Amino acid sequence: MEKENRTIVSEFVLLSISSQQDWNRLLFPIFLIMYIITVLGNLIIFLAIRMDSQFLHIPMYFLLSNLSLVDICFTTATAPKMLANMLSGARKISYRGCLAQMYFFIAFGITDSFLLASMAVDRYVAICRPLHYATVMSHRICLLLVAGSWLVSHLHSLLHTVLMSRLSFCASNQVSHFFCDVFPLLKISCSDTHLNTWVVHTEGAVVVNSALVVIALSYARILVVVLRIPSTKGKKKAFSTCGSHLTMVALFYGTVIWVYFQPSSSFSAKKDTLAALMYTMVIPMLNPFIYTLRNDKMKEALKRFLGRKVN
Repeated sequence: MEKENRTIVSEFVLLSISSQQDWNRLLFPIFLIMYIITVLGNLIIFLAIRMDSQFLHIPMYFLLSNLSLVDICFTTATAPKMLANMLSGARKISYRGCLAQMYFFIAFGITDSFLLASMAVDRYVAICRPLHYATVMSHRICLLLVAGSWLVSHLHSLLHTVLMSRLSFCASNQVSHFFCDVFPLLKISCSDTHLNTWVVHTEGAVVVNSALVVIALSYARILVVVLRIPSTKGKKKAFSTCGSHLTMVALFYGTVIWVYFQPSSSFSAKKDTLAALMYTMVIPMLNPFIYTLRNDKMKEALKRFLGRKVN
């Protein structure tokens, strides 16, 4: 009887960036340019590393190439639909499309965090255990780290998507966000969401925090070792190898903690839209610049790649 009384929602209405369509059309070219820069920038980094045999088997650059690929997928999970809705003003997404968007957004977001944790481990081994670096960070280990990141992330996302698919949506189909995410969907469900919320704050917290803990422990150990280096030049060199990665970690986790480390009932579209734009659009766009502007070897690889394409 309960199933018969449920209203079947065939589509959701997504909140646009602005409530005024004129503003959305004005912002459309800005976000379109950001999306194009994100895709092209990360694609160039990915191809430059993959086509340069000198860098392909270096763990740091192998992990960076995978991070660039995931950043493209992560942004593509939300940006195209957001741009289409901003231009057309329709703001609609099908029920299945909404669940699919949520699945890929979560999967690629968590993969991103695990790859950042893998890169932190790489920096830890390089600075704290340099004599064992070739053995500990072998190509096989790097492949396992990347494969494990993808596998755990997609299993995690599948769990949350399946749990979301069991809920009913009958009070409203208006999602207070510009893409389908867990908290906004839980907020409009007319089913009992205690199980979903419990899983978010237990299993979800463990998955997200595990990557953050690995990063924190890695850099805590790195800091101890670097502070013991007698020369100032040696300290600067050690810190310079971690600067780009630390910047990426701070930007990514800063916005994620702002949005997700809070009760689902306190979700506010106005408060969190800017943070969501940061980690879905701005940060993936900045990553290629962060890693190339402060990395001479990456600059050389890009010159060789672009020079090969020009010739």
